Amino acid sequence: MHIDSFTPQTWKNLYTVLKLAELGAHKRTARISTAYLAEKMGVSQQTASRNLIELERKGWIKRVITPKGCLIKLSEAGITQLEKLHSALRLIMEATYPPSLTLEGTVFTGLGEGAYYVSLPNYRRQFIEKLGFDPFPGTLNLKLTSEYDIRTRKELEAYPGIEIEGFRNKTRTYGSGKCYPAIINNAVKGAVVFAFRTHYDHTVIEIIAPVSLRNKLKLKDGQKVKVEILTLP
Repeated sequence: MHIDSFTPQTWKNLYTVLKLAELGAHKRTARISTAYLAEKMGVSQQTASRNLIELERKGWIKRVITPKGCLIKLSEAGITQLEKLHSALRLIMEATYPPSLTLEGTVFTGLGEGAYYVSLPNYRRQFIEKLGFDPFPGTLNLKLTSEYDIRTRKELEAYPGIEIEGFRNKTRTYGSGKCYPAIINNAVKGAVVFAFRTHYDHTVIEIIAPVSLRNKLKLKDGQKVKVEILTLP
């Protein structure tokens, strides 16, 4: 599981679950007052109480209220959430390359060859199968201008990506390529595409998406765009 799959509400819930686990509630039924839990979490007693109600509603804990405090134990669902967090953090810490990279570039109008290649049936079929979306017939072209972004783009090429196989028809051979899932301006999911046959150098990245990014994000030439590129599954 990628760390980005955790929502802000999930993080709040996980923080409470983590504190309950620190108090032993993942191994046994623990007696924990809301006042003590609030102190451990650094929140008000009312907030701690609301958090417990939410966890109980989600089925992450089993709770019995007594005059001396709550008897709480993490359920299998709650322990599963902790295991997901552990796996996501371990993936980040043990990976030989970072889980994501962020590049910033300036929008410019390309030569139009992106639309041609993306629309070829053999490429398009692979995009649908491997990326999970049918790409809009065209690419968003970004010019990288800072030394940091250009260096990061070169670094990215060395990381494993989603391979797009080349093919041959009656008239010519079409080269292979590589894609990386991406999030454009923190709003639209797409992919950065490397290779095929391109006239651009390492200062340019090309992006595909299921929609026209220019229209969806109201982009014009010269505008800056941030792209988060995901390198881990």
